[in-house]
Amino acid sequence: MSALTAAFEAFDSANRQDPNQEMVDGQAHPKELLYAQRMSKRLRQFAPDSSDALQLAARCQHIQRWKIARADYPLGRQGYKKWRSELAKFHAQTAGDILTHLGYEATTIKRVQDLLQKKHLKRDPEVQALEDVICLVFLEHYLADFAIKHEEAKLIDIIQKTWRKMSEKGQQAALQLPLNDELLALVQKALAV
Repeated sequence: MSALTAAFEAFDSANRQDPNQEMVDGQAHPKELLYAQRMSKRLRQFAPDSSDALQLAARCQHIQRWKIARADYPLGRQGYKKWRSELAKFHAQTAGDILTHLGYEATTIKRVQDLLQKKHLKRDPEVQALEDVICLVFLEHYLADFAIKHEEAKLIDIIQKTWRKMSEKGQQAALQLPLNDELLALVQKALAV
């Protein structure tokens, strides 16, 4: 078994403990395990020649996310930012612990942690590629749920913020996603504003 496969299996084992479930084709899946698999699949499509560090970061982007609940932080933008900051540190630490246990070198572990914490976004091509994949997975798999819960104005704002985070390559990939007609119209409306 390759080191990368062993790491994926360890990350998946951790995420398999997620008490939150998501239904896909009538089958329940641990939410963060499903997210991790979607991230890896999208990365392979978006950047097939990715480094091991980027592949590792994509697979553990939300590792054990359920352990730090959004509800434990104040409402509003500041509370949200604090929660996201704490999550990034937690994901980096958790991934680092797993990779250390598997015998990965310190330089690879540090690189994965830097990617997870999005250090040098917009200046580091791999951090930007990870951000693009995060945005693509959100648009393809999670935007529909947001559309049910939010008014159109809020959705347009979310799509516009997502779009600004992406590189031109990411934006082009987003336009090729298999979105239903309603979501595609919403994306087009957000981009036209």
